[in-house]
Amino acid sequence: MWRLVVFLICFALPVVAGPIRIKDLADFDGVRGNDLVGYGLVVGLNGTGDGLRNSPFTEEIMSNLLERLGVNVTGEMLRPKNVAAVLVTASLPPFARSGSQIDATISAIGDAKSLLGGTLVMTPLNGADGQIYAVAQGTIIAGGISAEGEAARVVQGVPTSGTVPRGARVEREVEFDFGGLQSMRLALRNPDFTTAARVEAAVNRSFGNRMATMLDSGTVELNLRGQSPAHVLARLENLTVEPETRARVVVDQRSGTIVMGEDVRISRVAVAQGNLTLRIEETPQAVQPNPFSPGQTIVLPRTEAEIEQDPGTGLAELEGSTSLSQVVAGLNALGVAPYDMIDILKSINAAGALHAEFVVR
Repeated sequence: MWRLVVFLICFALPVVAGPIRIKDLADFDGVRGNDLVGYGLVVGLNGTGDGLRNSPFTEEIMSNLLERLGVNVTGEMLRPKNVAAVLVTASLPPFARSGSQIDATISAIGDAKSLLGGTLVMTPLNGADGQIYAVAQGTIIAGGISAEGEAARVVQGVPTSGTVPRGARVEREVEFDFGGLQSMRLALRNPDFTTAARVEAAVNRSFGNRMATMLDSGTVELNLRGQSPAHVLARLENLTVEPETRARVVVDQRSGTIVMGEDVRISRVAVAQGNLTLRIEETPQAVQPNPFSPGQTIVLPRTEAEIEQDPGTGLAELEGSTSLSQVVAGLNALGVAPYDMIDILKSINAAGALHAEFVVR
Protein backbone atom coordinates (compact mmCIF):
# COMPACT_ATOMS: atom_id res chain seq x y z
CA MET A 1 0.00 0.00 0.00
CA TRP A 2 1.43 3.34 -1.03
CA ARG A 3 1.45 6.02 1.61
CA LEU A 4 0.78 9.57 0.54
CA VAL A 5 3.24 11.98 2.13
CA VAL A 6 2.69 15.71 2.03
CA PHE A 7 5.78 17.79 1.32
CA LEU A 8 5.17 21.49 1.75
CA ILE A 9 7.58 24.37 1.63
CA CYS A 10 5.90 27.69 2.33
CA PHE A 11 7.81 30.67 1.13
CA ALA A 12 7.21 34.30 0.34
CA LEU A 13 8.81 36.75 -2.00
CA PRO A 14 11.71 38.66 -0.48
CA VAL A 15 9.72 41.72 0.49
CA VAL A 16 9.41 43.50 3.82
CA ALA A 17 6.58 42.22 6.03
CA GLY A 18 3.66 44.59 6.32
CA PRO A 19 2.93 46.56 9.50
CA ILE A 20 0.95 44.76 12.22
CA ARG A 21 -1.20 46.32 14.92
CA ILE A 22 0.25 46.28 18.43
CA LYS A 23 -2.89 44.49 19.69
CA ASP A 24 -1.94 41.57 17.41
CA LEU A 25 1.68 41.53 18.60
CA ALA A 26 1.39 41.87 22.36
CA ASP A 27 -0.75 41.07 25.38
CA PHE A 28 -1.62 43.81 27.86
CA ASP A 29 -0.69 43.23 31.49
CA GLY A 30 -3.83 42.54 33.54
CA VAL A 31 -6.13 42.15 30.53
CA ARG A 32 -6.60 38.37 30.64
CA GLY A 33 -9.25 35.69 31.01
CA ASN A 34 -9.66 33.03 33.68
CA ASP A 35 -10.43 29.33 33.26
CA LEU A 36 -13.44 27.81 35.01
CA VAL A 37 -14.37 24.17 35.60
CA GLY A 38 -17.30 22.33 37.16
CA TYR A 39 -18.72 18.84 37.63
CA GLY A 40 -22.33 18.35 36.58
CA LEU A 41 -25.08 16.08 35.31
CA VAL A 42 -26.70 15.82 31.88
CA VAL A 43 -30.27 14.46 31.71
CA GLY A 44 -32.74 13.72 28.94
CA LEU A 45 -30.52 11.41 26.90
CA ASN A 46 -32.18 8.81 24.67
CA GLY A 47 -30.74 5.73 26.38
CA THR A 48 -27.15 6.81 25.64
CA GLY A 49 -26.15 7.81 29.17
CA ASP A 50 -23.72 6.27 31.63
CA GLY A 51 -23.95 2.67 32.71
CA LEU A 52 -24.24 3.20 36.46
CA ARG A 53 -22.41 -0.04 37.26
CA ASN A 54 -19.36 1.26 35.39
CA SER A 55 -19.80 4.89 36.51
CA PRO A 56 -20.80 4.90 40.22
CA PHE A 57 -20.05 8.62 40.50
CA THR A 58 -23.02 9.29 38.18
CA GLU A 59 -25.36 7.61 40.64
CA GLU A 60 -23.82 9.59 43.49
CA ILE A 61 -24.26 13.01 41.87
CA MET A 62 -27.79 12.11 40.76
CA SER A 63 -28.73 11.09 44.31
CA ASN A 64 -27.26 14.31 45.71
CA LEU A 65 -29.19 16.36 43.18
CA LEU A 66 -32.49 14.67 43.98
CA GLU A 67 -31.86 15.07 47.72
CA ARG A 68 -31.35 18.83 47.24
CA LEU A 69 -34.64 18.96 45.36
CA GLY A 70 -36.44 17.25 48.25
CA VAL A 71 -36.67 13.73 46.78
CA ASN A 72 -35.60 11.00 49.21
CA VAL A 73 -33.78 8.23 47.31
CA THR A 74 -31.91 6.69 50.23
CA GLY A 75 -31.48 2.95 49.67
CA GLU A 76 -33.00 3.09 46.20
CA MET A 77 -31.31 1.29 43.28
CA LEU A 78 -31.11 3.85 40.50
CA ARG A 79 -30.51 2.43 37.04
CA PRO A 80 -31.60 5.06 34.50
CA LYS A 81 -29.87 5.19 31.12
CA ASN A 82 -30.65 8.79 30.26
CA VAL A 83 -28.18 10.59 32.57
CA ALA A 84 -24.43 11.18 32.28
CA ALA A 85 -21.77 12.76 34.48
CA VAL A 86 -19.84 15.51 32.70
CA LEU A 87 -17.09 18.06 33.19
CA VAL A 88 -18.05 21.61 32.29
CA THR A 89 -15.37 24.10 31.26
CA ALA A 90 -15.57 27.77 30.35
CA SER A 91 -13.33 30.81 30.00
CA LEU A 92 -14.21 33.95 31.95
CA PRO A 93 -13.24 36.85 29.67
CA PRO A 94 -11.51 39.95 31.05
CA PHE A 95 -13.78 42.55 32.64
CA ALA A 96 -16.80 40.19 32.58
CA ARG A 97 -19.58 41.66 34.70
CA SER A 98 -22.17 39.94 36.85
CA GLY A 99 -25.05 38.75 34.68
CA SER A 100 -22.97 38.36 31.52
CA GLN A 101 -23.35 35.09 29.60
CA ILE A 102 -20.46 32.99 28.28
CA ASP A 103 -20.15 29.71 26.36
CA ALA A 104 -19.72 26.42 28.19
CA THR A 105 -18.10 23.22 26.89
CA ILE A 106 -19.50 19.87 28.06
CA SER A 107 -17.49 16.62 28.03
CA ALA A 108 -18.60 13.17 29.24
CA ILE A 109 -16.33 11.49 31.79
CA GLY A 110 -18.15 8.14 32.05
CA ASP A 111 -19.10 5.57 29.43
CA ALA A 112 -21.96 7.58 27.91
CA LYS A 113 -22.30 6.96 24.18
CA SER A 114 -23.73 10.35 23.22
CA LEU A 115 -24.77 13.68 24.76
CA LEU A 116 -26.98 14.56 21.79
CA GLY A 117 -30.28 16.08 22.93
CA GLY A 118 -29.29 16.22 26.60
CA THR A 119 -29.79 19.08 29.04
CA LEU A 120 -27.15 20.24 31.48
CA VAL A 121 -28.53 20.68 35.00
CA MET A 122 -27.44 23.75 36.96
CA THR A 123 -23.67 23.40 37.49
CA PRO A 124 -21.44 25.78 39.49
CA LEU A 125 -18.17 26.69 37.76
CA ASN A 126 -15.14 27.28 39.98
CA GLY A 127 -11.97 29.24 39.38
CA ALA A 128 -8.43 28.28 40.39
CA ASP A 129 -9.05 29.82 43.83
CA GLY A 130 -12.03 27.50 44.47
CA GLN A 131 -14.61 30.31 44.30
CA ILE A 132 -17.76 30.01 42.17
CA TYR A 133 -17.70 32.56 39.34
CA ALA A 134 -20.45 31.28 37.04
CA VAL A 135 -23.34 28.82 36.85
CA ALA A 136 -24.03 26.80 33.69
CA GLN A 137 -27.29 25.25 32.50
CA GLY A 138 -29.00 24.61 29.17
CA THR A 139 -29.48 22.34 26.17
CA ILE A 140 -26.34 20.76 24.76
CA ILE A 141 -25.43 21.06 21.10
CA ALA A 142 -23.33 18.01 20.20
CA GLY A 143 -21.39 17.87 16.95
CA GLY A 144 -21.33 14.10 16.45
CA ILE A 145 -23.76 11.37 15.43
CA SER A 146 -23.98 7.84 16.84
CA ALA A 147 -26.16 4.99 15.57
CA GLU A 148 -26.04 1.30 16.43
CA GLY A 149 -27.86 -1.96 15.88
CA GLU A 150 -27.59 -5.49 17.14
CA ALA A 151 -24.24 -6.23 15.52
CA ALA A 152 -22.80 -2.93 14.32
CA ARG A 153 -22.27 0.66 15.43
CA VAL A 154 -21.45 3.80 13.44
CA VAL A 155 -19.99 6.95 15.05
CA GLN A 156 -19.27 10.18 13.22
CA GLY A 157 -17.57 13.06 15.01
CA VAL A 158 -17.41 13.19 18.81
CA PRO A 159 -20.96 12.80 20.21
CA THR A 160 -19.65 12.69 23.81
CA SER A 161 -18.68 16.37 23.74
CA GLY A 162 -20.73 19.47 23.03
CA THR A 163 -21.36 23.10 23.92
CA VAL A 164 -24.04 25.24 25.51
CA PRO A 165 -23.83 28.60 23.71
CA ARG A 166 -24.11 31.43 26.25
CA GLY A 167 -25.09 28.73 28.71
CA ALA A 168 -23.06 30.00 31.70
CA ARG A 169 -24.04 33.13 33.59
CA VAL A 170 -21.40 35.11 35.47
CA GLU A 171 -22.23 35.40 39.17
CA ARG A 172 -18.99 36.83 40.58
CA GLU A 173 -16.66 39.46 39.10
CA VAL A 174 -12.87 39.27 39.25
CA GLU A 175 -11.70 42.15 41.43
CA PHE A 176 -9.19 44.26 39.50
CA ASP A 177 -8.73 48.02 39.75
CA PHE A 178 -7.80 48.59 36.13
CA GLY A 179 -8.61 52.31 36.21
CA GLY A 180 -6.17 52.91 39.08
CA LEU A 181 -3.07 51.62 37.28
CA GLN A 182 -0.18 54.06 37.02
CA SER A 183 1.94 51.82 34.79
CA MET A 184 1.35 48.86 32.52
CA ARG A 185 3.45 46.34 30.64
CA LEU A 186 3.10 45.02 27.10
CA ALA A 187 4.20 41.37 26.71
CA LEU A 188 5.25 40.51 23.15
CA ARG A 189 3.96 37.12 22.00
CA ASN A 190 7.18 36.52 20.05
CA PRO A 191 9.97 38.20 22.03
CA ASP A 192 12.44 40.09 19.85
CA PHE A 193 14.64 43.06 20.72
CA THR A 194 14.10 44.76 17.35
CA THR A 195 10.32 44.43 17.53
CA ALA A 196 10.27 45.68 21.14
CA ALA A 197 12.37 48.71 20.15
CA ARG A 198 9.99 49.49 17.28
CA VAL A 199 6.97 49.24 19.62
CA GLU A 200 8.69 51.63 22.05
CA ALA A 201 9.44 54.11 19.26
CA ALA A 202 5.91 53.93 17.79
CA VAL A 203 4.25 54.58 21.18
CA ASN A 204 6.55 57.47 22.10
CA ARG A 205 6.12 59.00 18.65
CA SER A 206 2.33 58.79 18.88
CA PHE A 207 2.05 60.28 22.38
CA GLY A 208 4.78 62.89 21.90
CA ASN A 209 6.71 61.95 25.06
CA ARG A 210 8.71 59.09 26.55
CA MET A 211 5.77 57.02 27.72
CA ALA A 212 7.15 53.61 26.67
CA THR A 213 10.39 51.99 27.85
CA MET A 214 11.74 48.68 26.54
CA LEU A 215 12.72 46.47 29.49
CA ASP A 216 13.80 43.36 27.54
CA SER A 217 13.09 41.52 24.31
CA GLY A 218 9.56 40.64 25.38
CA THR A 219 8.44 43.52 27.63
CA VAL A 220 7.67 47.20 27.04
CA GLU A 221 6.60 49.23 30.08
CA LEU A 222 4.11 52.11 29.80
CA ASN A 223 4.19 55.06 32.22
CA LEU A 224 0.57 56.24 32.15
CA ARG A 225 1.33 59.55 33.98
CA GLY A 226 -2.13 59.86 35.42
CA GLN A 227 -3.95 59.16 32.14
CA SER A 228 -6.86 56.75 31.88
CA PRO A 229 -5.50 53.22 31.12
CA ALA A 230 -8.55 52.43 29.00
CA HIS A 231 -8.10 55.52 26.81
CA VAL A 232 -4.35 54.93 26.47
CA LEU A 233 -4.86 51.32 25.32
CA ALA A 234 -7.66 52.30 22.94
CA ARG A 235 -5.25 54.66 21.22
CA LEU A 236 -2.18 52.46 21.48
CA GLU A 237 -3.53 49.09 20.32
CA ASN A 238 -4.17 50.25 16.76
CA LEU A 239 -0.65 51.63 16.23
CA THR A 240 1.18 49.58 13.58
CA VAL A 241 4.69 48.14 13.80
CA GLU A 242 6.73 46.00 11.40
CA PRO A 243 7.72 42.92 13.45
CA GLU A 244 11.05 41.12 13.08
CA THR A 245 11.07 37.32 13.04
CA ARG A 246 13.91 34.83 13.36
CA ALA A 247 14.84 32.64 10.43
CA ARG A 248 13.29 29.26 11.21
CA VAL A 249 12.80 25.84 9.60
CA VAL A 250 10.04 23.70 11.13
CA VAL A 251 9.91 19.98 10.34
CA ASP A 252 7.06 17.61 11.22
CA GLN A 253 8.49 14.10 10.87
CA ARG A 254 5.10 12.39 11.27
CA SER A 255 3.49 14.02 8.24
CA GLY A 256 6.61 14.87 6.25
CA THR A 257 5.85 18.60 6.30
CA ILE A 258 8.61 21.21 6.00
CA VAL A 259 7.92 24.92 6.54
CA MET A 260 10.58 27.58 5.98
CA GLY A 261 10.59 31.22 7.00
CA GLU A 262 11.41 34.05 4.63
CA ASP A 263 14.89 34.75 6.06
CA VAL A 264 16.26 31.18 5.78
CA ARG A 265 19.66 31.02 4.08
CA ILE A 266 21.99 28.14 3.15
CA SER A 267 25.75 28.45 2.66
CA ARG A 268 27.50 26.75 -0.23
CA VAL A 269 27.51 23.02 0.52
CA ALA A 270 27.77 19.65 -1.28
CA VAL A 271 25.19 16.90 -0.60
CA ALA A 272 25.16 13.19 -1.51
CA GLN A 273 22.21 10.98 -0.65
CA GLY A 274 21.25 7.36 -1.39
CA ASN A 275 18.99 4.63 -0.05
CA LEU A 276 19.90 1.15 1.17
CA THR A 277 17.08 -1.42 1.36
CA LEU A 278 17.40 -4.78 3.14
CA ARG A 279 14.61 -7.27 2.38
CA ILE A 280 14.25 -10.62 4.23
CA GLU A 281 11.39 -12.95 3.31
CA GLU A 282 10.48 -16.14 5.19
CA THR A 283 8.58 -18.83 3.19
CA PRO A 284 8.63 -22.04 5.29
CA GLN A 285 7.57 -25.21 3.45
CA ALA A 286 5.71 -28.17 4.99
CA VAL A 287 6.91 -31.65 3.86
CA GLN A 288 4.42 -34.51 4.19
CA PRO A 289 5.47 -38.21 4.52
CA ASN A 290 4.35 -40.76 1.96
CA PRO A 291 0.84 -42.19 2.43
CA PHE A 292 0.63 -44.96 5.08
CA SER A 293 4.32 -44.52 5.98
CA PRO A 294 5.47 -44.23 9.62
CA GLY A 295 7.00 -40.76 9.00
CA GLN A 296 5.77 -37.36 10.24
CA THR A 297 5.18 -33.93 8.80
CA ILE A 298 8.10 -31.51 9.15
CA VAL A 299 8.54 -27.81 8.29
CA LEU A 300 11.59 -26.82 6.29
CA PRO A 301 12.74 -23.19 6.75
CA ARG A 302 13.28 -21.20 3.59
CA THR A 303 14.69 -17.66 3.77
CA GLU A 304 15.41 -15.21 0.97
CA ALA A 305 17.61 -12.18 1.76
CA GLU A 306 18.26 -9.34 -0.66
CA ILE A 307 20.02 -5.99 -0.46
CA GLU A 308 19.17 -3.18 -2.86
CA GLN A 309 20.94 0.12 -3.11
CA ASP A 310 19.41 3.00 -5.01
CA PRO A 311 21.81 5.13 -7.04
CA GLY A 312 20.78 8.24 -5.05
CA THR A 313 21.55 11.80 -6.14
CA GLY A 314 25.31 11.57 -6.22
CA LEU A 315 27.33 14.49 -4.93
CA ALA A 316 25.28 17.63 -5.65
CA GLU A 317 26.38 21.17 -4.90
CA LEU A 318 24.01 23.73 -3.39
CA GLU A 319 25.11 27.27 -4.11
CA GLY A 320 25.06 29.87 -1.38
CA SER A 321 21.54 31.33 -1.37
CA THR A 322 20.52 34.95 -0.81
CA SER A 323 16.74 34.46 -0.89
CA LEU A 324 14.19 31.85 0.10
CA SER A 325 13.24 31.13 -3.51
CA GLN A 326 16.88 30.22 -4.26
CA VAL A 327 16.98 27.93 -1.19
CA VAL A 328 13.83 26.13 -2.38
CA ALA A 329 15.14 25.85 -5.93
CA GLY A 330 18.42 24.36 -4.71
CA LEU A 331 16.72 21.78 -2.48
CA ASN A 332 14.22 20.81 -5.16
CA ALA A 333 17.11 20.25 -7.58
CA LEU A 334 18.15 17.27 -5.45
CA GLY A 335 14.95 15.49 -6.51
CA VAL A 336 14.51 13.43 -3.35
CA ALA A 337 11.46 12.27 -1.38
CA PRO A 338 10.09 14.35 1.53
CA TYR A 339 11.54 12.20 4.31
CA ASP A 340 14.92 12.21 2.56
CA MET A 341 14.69 16.00 2.35
CA ILE A 342 14.19 16.13 6.13
CA ASP A 343 17.34 14.06 6.64
CA ILE A 344 19.26 16.31 4.26
CA LEU A 345 18.15 19.44 6.14
CA LYS A 346 19.26 17.83 9.42
CA SER A 347 22.68 17.11 7.95
CA ILE A 348 23.02 20.60 6.47
CA ASN A 349 22.14 22.05 9.86
CA ALA A 350 24.69 19.80 11.59
CA ALA A 351 27.34 20.97 9.11
CA GLY A 352 26.64 24.59 10.08
CA ALA A 353 25.48 25.54 6.59
CA LEU A 354 21.81 26.15 7.51
CA HIS A 355 21.51 29.67 8.88
CA ALA A 356 18.18 29.34 10.68
CA GLU A 357 16.67 27.88 13.82
CA PHE A 358 15.91 24.20 13.12
CA VAL A 359 12.77 22.96 14.90
CA VAL A 360 11.76 19.29 14.75
CA ARG A 361 8.28 18.30 15.96
